[in-house]
Order: sequence, then structure tokens, then C-alpha cells
Amino acid sequence: MTSPGKNQNYQGSHPSLRVRLRYWFRRTFKAVDIEQRAEVQVSIRQASRPTFDFFLMVVLSCVIATLGLLVASPAVIIGAMLVAPLMSPIIGLGLASLTGDHRLLQDAVVAILRGVLLAILISALITLFNLRLPFVILSELNQEILSRTHPSPIDLGVALAGGAAAAFALAMPNISAALPGVAIATALMPPLCTAGIGLALRDLSVAGGAFLLFLTNMVAIIFAASAVFFVLGFRSLAIKNNKRIPQSLVITAVLTVILLGTLSYLSFEFVQSANENRRIEAIINSEVGKLESADLVDFRSSYIGDTLHLNITLRTGKLLQYEDSVALQNEIANQIQKPVSVVVNQVLASRLDPLVPPTFTPTSTPGPSSTPTTSSTPTVSPTLTPTETSTPTDVPTATFTLTHTPTPALAKAWTTGFPILRLYQTPGGPEIARIRQGDRLTVLYGREIFESLVWVEVLDLDGRIGWIPETYIIIITSTPTPTLQPSLTPALADSPTITASPT
Repeated sequence: MTSPGKNQNYQGSHPSLRVRLRYWFRRTFKAVDIEQRAEVQVSIRQASRPTFDFFLMVVLSCVIATLGLLVASPAVIIGAMLVAPLMSPIIGLGLASLTGDHRLLQDAVVAILRGVLLAILISALITLFNLRLPFVILSELNQEILSRTHPSPIDLGVALAGGAAAAFALAMPNISAALPGVAIATALMPPLCTAGIGLALRDLSVAGGAFLLFLTNMVAIIFAASAVFFVLGFRSLAIKNNKRIPQSLVITAVLTVILLGTLSYLSFEFVQSANENRRIEAIINSEVGKLESADLVDFRSSYIGDTLHLNITLRTGKLLQYEDSVALQNEIANQIQKPVSVVVNQVLASRLDPLVPPTFTPTSTPGPSSTPTTSSTPTVSPTLTPTETSTPTDVPTATFTLTHTPTPALAKAWTTGFPILRLYQTPGGPEIARIRQGDRLTVLYGREIFESLVWVEVLDLDGRIGWIPETYIIIITSTPTPTLQPSLTPALADSPTITASPT
């Protein structure tokens, strides 16, 4: 009977590692008292309700974020993060799934769904309005928009830390001043606005990447907030009696792990693509440097099957020949070791250096010169008696004939698809201007066929001359203007001539 007692005393004096960790955890992370938990639940429940105030703040923050993204202003985007109210229902969703508050769960889900749809719709409408009246010309997407289309595991880590900080700040009123910083770190509204911009531009890659970033932030915030609330003692009665990890926390943890794997794979693909683009750019720069007076402006790459298609824009001092493009394509294909198709766009440019004035070449012009004249010596000649005779001569008289002089036609830009058209320097060449649907154009006399399209030379309202496919214009007036031009026709007239006869 003595040995079991000794064993019990030994186990009591030396608790297991699991018991010691649980004891340290309870001393370090003290649970929030009941009154404070009730106050936190009431405040989160009020902030998560889909009320008029909530949707008004969604609209205002969406307008600020969309305009900030269009003008690429980080300060404006940060202001939209501070105003956005989406953080409250997301944290409320994590608390409701942990405590079993069905009313809070319903309000949070409704607020999130309606807020997300409203934000995407408003940002898409603002972008479409900007395309019609281009206050900001989106010739290409800026860095603020592109940075929110490629979520990575780093974004997931930021959302996890931000969600944990937000839940802890809400549970501890003495550190609630950290909430603005949390709102900036866990960006929720800018990805939604980026998704709306992508839908308005009909770019599904931009819209899908931005919405994936929002889902990543939302799931990570729910999981982190649920874990913090669980540690601080926010649990339902069933969980308290069973003393087990709640099922909702396990589900969000599994979703977070799935997102982590997905983002890691996408990041790996993105890094590989970026490395390949850098290698292609280095090869193109090396080969373009071998051409005389040519500089690389831009290039775009895409794959169709196994063939790499490159659209290269060069700035040249003199016109390149067809053989130059073939040699460039062969050299790039040899170095990349892949089938390559190259299209070269040339932009002719001349260099002017203020330190080197132009050289003027003098030209000689003939001046007056004196020519000797000979004087005549009078001689005796027979006397001439003039007799007047009439001889017909040709005298030109002006008569007016009706001729047709061709005049430039007046046209209107029109397309049933995307409302922005482009004016090109040459058929299929570099872009020089944007044309809105309905703009008036003057069709000039140039007309060429390029890639099975008929291109016409036009003059826009700003005086720029370029080329555009004929299918994108509607001729308004094309009738030649008849003009009267004088023409000279010979006519016979009697004019007296004097003939001399000797007397």
C-alpha cells in the first residue's frame, strides 16, 4: 500500500509537461471577465448590423478607394482603409461561430455579402464612367492596381496578424487605439475595388486575383479572431462543458491551410514567370543593342501553345528592314531555345542636342552680271513705206469649266465593343493617341491593307494624324465638292501687222 502512495506523491510533485504548459498558458493569457465579455459582444453585435450607416460608409470608402486606385495615390487608398467598415462584421462572424450567437452570425453574413457586392458594383460603375469621360486615362494599369492582383503567403501572414491584433484590441478597451493601424494593415476595401475595376475593364485576371486577395484576408481574419477570442474565454456553454476546440475554429484553420497552399503555388508560378520575363528582357536588350540606332521601348510576351509571341516596340533613328526583324527573331529563338514569333513596331525618332547646334551649309545664288553691248553704225538703207495688213493671231481667252476636287471626308469613331479606340502611327504600328466613341474624325487620302484590315489615314480633333481600321469609323459626309476653275482656250483675233516694202 505504500508504493502507490509514493507514486502519487512523485507524480504530484513533478507534473507532466502538458500540465505545466496548460498552467503557464492560463497564467500568461488570462481570460476576460464576464462583464467585459458581455460589453465586447454587444459592441461587435452593433457594429456588425447591416444598417443604413454601415452601407453609407461602404459607399463612401469604396468611392475613395476606387478614385485612389485610378490615380495611383497611396495616401487616398489609406484613407479609404480607415473609413471602410467591413472589418467589424468579419470579426463578428468569427465571434459568432465561436460563441454560437445565431443572431450575430446572421447579421454578419448579410452585412458582408451585401457590402462586398455593393463595393464591387460601385467601383465598376465609377470605372465605366471614367472610361466615358476620361478624367484619368488608363493606357495601362498602374502599380497600385497590379499589386493587389497577385496574393501571396505574405498577404496571408499579414491578415493573420492583423486579425489577431484587431480581436485583441476589441477585447481590451485600453488598447483600442491600435484599431486604425489594423485597418490599414488588413486591406479589405482596395481589393474589392480592384475587382470592380477589373470587371469594368473586362480583365478577368485582374478581377479574379483581387477577389482572391479579399477572400484570403477575410478567412485569415476570421481564423485569427476566433483563436484570440477562444484564448480570452469567449466560448459557448457547450464548448465550456466539453473543454474541446470548437468545430468552427477547426474549419477556419483548415481553410487557412488550404489558402496557404494555394497562394504558395500561385506565388511560385508568379516568381517563375517574373524570372522568365527578366531573362527574355535581358536577351531582347542584348540583341536590340546590336542594331544601329535602336532602343527598346517596351515588349509584351504571351504563349500560344508552345510558341512564345513577342510584341516588341523599338525607337529607331532610321527605318529597319525586314531582314533585321528576321535576324532578331532567330537570335532570340536560339538563346531561349523555344519557338518564337516576333512582331517589331518601329517609332522613328531624331536626336537633338542643345549643346551641338545644327550646321548651316551656305548655298551660292547667282547675282547680277553685266553683259557687253555692241553699238550699231548707221548705214544708208532704202526708205521703207509701211503698209498695214491684217494677220490672224492666237489670243488666249478665259473660259470656266466644272471640275471635281476631292475633299477630306467627315467621319465618326464607332465600335460596338470596348468604347476606347486607338490611333496608330502606322497601320499596326505604335499607338499615338486614344479616341473615344463618337469623336469626329477627318478621313484623309491614305489607305492601306494590313493584316486583312483596311486602314485609313485620319485627322482627330487635336490635330493628330494617324491610322485606324476603317471598320471602326462611320462616314458622315464623303461627297466631292464641285469647284469652278478657269482654263485658257485659244481664240482667233485680228491684229494689225506692219510690213515694209521698199520704195
